[in-house]
Amino acid sequence: MTDLDAVTAAAAAGDARALETIYRALAPVVRGYLAVRGSRDPDGMTNEVFLQVVPRIRAVHGGWEGLRTLTFSVAHARLVDEHRQRARRPDTTAYEQGADGRTAPSAEQSALERVAAGELAEVLELLPDQQREVIVLRVLADLSVRQTAETLGLSEPAVKKMQAKGLAALRALLSPLALVDDRQQGR
Repeated sequence: MTDLDAVTAAAAAGDARALETIYRALAPVVRGYLAVRGSRDPDGMTNEVFLQVVPRIRAVHGGWEGLRTLTFSVAHARLVDEHRQRARRPDTTAYEQGADGRTAPSAEQSALERVAAGELAEVLELLPDQQREVIVLRVLADLSVRQTAETLGLSEPAVKKMQAKGLAALRALLSPLALVDDRQQGR
């Protein structure tokens, strides 16, 4: 019986020092295996492997070699699980609005930018009267739906509907294509 076989037997009997010796002997090798095989978190997975192996040490046959076999079997199984999970759930990254080139300013943002350019009044004049009033009160005056409804003597659903239609019209009017057409026609 080698020293490692004796350590394995002592660990099976519950000796804490023997468990520590086993961990110190096997953990670096298991971690290296997991890292080389592409684990995203080889340290964490090494810990998970030992959390599964330690309770099973008493059932190990074959001494140190049996324990090594069990440990690497568990490590391999955990790695396969990680690869399968990655295949089902691809990598994700945090969304950064500033880095997303697909975004376009909202109608409200475009309208506010045009205020600075003095064009807002012209664009709002293109909306029907009630839609223009709703947009001005909701967006520029920052009134709630209820406050806007009370101010104009309308129901809240009517205000919401006019706001939606008005914003849709503004989006169309303020789209990059509409802006190009306006400039080409000398507006």
